[in-house]
Amino acid sequence: MSSAPRPKPVRPIHLQFDDNRLLPLLFGEHDRNLARIEQELDVGLSSRGNKLTITATDAWAAAAARAAIGALYERLKQGLEVEMADVDAAIRLAADAERGGNNVDLAAFAGGDLTLKTRKRTISPRSPVQAAYMRAMQEHDMVFGLGPAGTGKTYLAVACAVSMLIEGRVDRIILSRPAVEAGERLGFLPGDMRDKIDPYLRPLYDALYDMLPSDQVVKRLDSGEIEIAPLAFMRGRTLANAFIIADEAQNTTPMQMKMLLTRLGEHARMVVTGDMSQIDLPQGATSGLREALNILDGVEGIGFIHFSDADVVRHPLVTRIVRAYDKAEAAEKEGDGRRQR
Repeated sequence: MSSAPRPKPVRPIHLQFDDNRLLPLLFGEHDRNLARIEQELDVGLSSRGNKLTITATDAWAAAAARAAIGALYERLKQGLEVEMADVDAAIRLAADAERGGNNVDLAAFAGGDLTLKTRKRTISPRSPVQAAYMRAMQEHDMVFGLGPAGTGKTYLAVACAVSMLIEGRVDRIILSRPAVEAGERLGFLPGDMRDKIDPYLRPLYDALYDMLPSDQVVKRLDSGEIEIAPLAFMRGRTLANAFIIADEAQNTTPMQMKMLLTRLGEHARMVVTGDMSQIDLPQGATSGLREALNILDGVEGIGFIHFSDADVVRHPLVTRIVRAYDKAEAAEKEGDGRRQR
């Protein structure tokens, strides 16, 4: 009776680092970063001094661990921070690269040409699609970022806008979002216009405060460098020398979307974000974003970036939640199709 063949042993990989001061940041408090890599890639990591040894039963896993650790170390050498979300991103990117992913850009993650610098943070892509999105925002005057929650569509758009404002490439940032729940009739809410629309624009504010000191956010809002504009109040304007972000665009009507897109003026950029699985319009209403994607397909000068659940960069549980909902939605559609037959 023959036993199943044992996997061939993989030679340990030995890494040596030239800056001991960065190792506590690389390894994380109580070596938690190393523990996450061990858990996700099924490898063993042991350190002694400035040396780290990777052991594994799978050559692919060992190579992915080496690439992830190398990318994280390079981030630290470039002066970038390494948080747990960065560790997860490095693991995901390195694993994709070792599987043969053609669009994986570990160099960009480690602080390459796609890095965006703001007053408080330096931001780099955490997935191949994020890298494509950041590149598209640099190269196109209009970009559509489409996909589920947690993929960084809005956050990276705000980062790009703030970076360009700091560099003087635009004179102002304009943030807009449809207030669907109030039917764009905001008069019944207390306060001035900013108070009325704050609840709908909170995610944009959160991103701003993550990239600029709070006093600068307030100062730039007061001076008009950063403007909060309800979608319904964009009509009749021509927005030049500005970076315009239209968030939650799946909740626009076709008329609103056409009006918004035609506001683009000289030396301006526009990023339109949306999630077609979260349309809050009244039953039977057509999404302006859905219509725009069909009409503008193939138009020169517009970039379309499609995110998926694989690009979710929040808590790992968010990825599983998105996939569970997608699976349930697919099953429901399949059931409807069977009943119709």
